[in-house]
Amino acid sequence: MTRVEVITGPERRRRWTDEQKRAIVEASFAPRAVVAEIARRADIRSGQIYRWRRELGAVVDGFAQVLLAAPEPVAEAAVGAEPVIEVEFGDRARVRIPPSFPAELAAAVVKALSRR
Repeated sequence: MTRVEVITGPERRRRWTDEQKRAIVEASFAPRAVVAEIARRADIRSGQIYRWRRELGAVVDGFAQVLLAAPEPVAEAAVGAEPVIEVEFGDRARVRIPPSFPAELAAAVVKALSRR
């Protein structure tokens, strides 16, 4: 069933409380959430959600939480090995980047894997 909203009088804009805005923005950050679907359910445009994200300071800055693991015992064969940066993407992937790897390529690989 389709919902019809009739607006009478000079008021043409809906007013959203801060709590309603926060709830919609929070739902848009949920894992596997699609902003277009969240917007459709709230009967707003997806651009409005992005604006509320900026206004509420809920913008994801692109950095992930870093966890430091205890150092593993060094094997005899690994003594001469060059150090690497290791990035884990949950259970999905793990990337080991040696220092000789081009920085632009490393950034592209990490960016591509973070979107998966």
